[in-house]
Amino acid sequence: MSYKPVAYHPEKKLEKELQSPDFKKALDALDDEFAALDALLSARKQAGLTQEQVAAKMGVSQPSLARVEASLGSRRHSPSLEMLRKYAAAVNCKLEIKLVPKHS
Repeated sequence: MSYKPVAYHPEKKLEKELQSPDFKKALDALDDEFAALDALLSARKQAGLTQEQVAAKMGVSQPSLARVEASLGSRRHSPSLEMLRKYAAAVNCKLEIKLVPKHS
């Protein structure tokens, strides 16, 4: 038996899925989590730090920090404001929270 790869095009798959109102609604509901995760990861990258280094600065274990970063996508363990403040300080940032009017 020989190996025959299956073509997969994520952009086309997403385009097709977005035609479903239920899928689009579910994806839109995750916008804030994805934006928060992007902000955390971007700040850590800009600071040039690894998870282990940020965790040490925060006084938590690396697996705990990994759970914080992962929780924003899974919604299982949302980080507290205090945890976000510690993260911000560890990556030499200030935590800001904004409420933005929805577009109609």
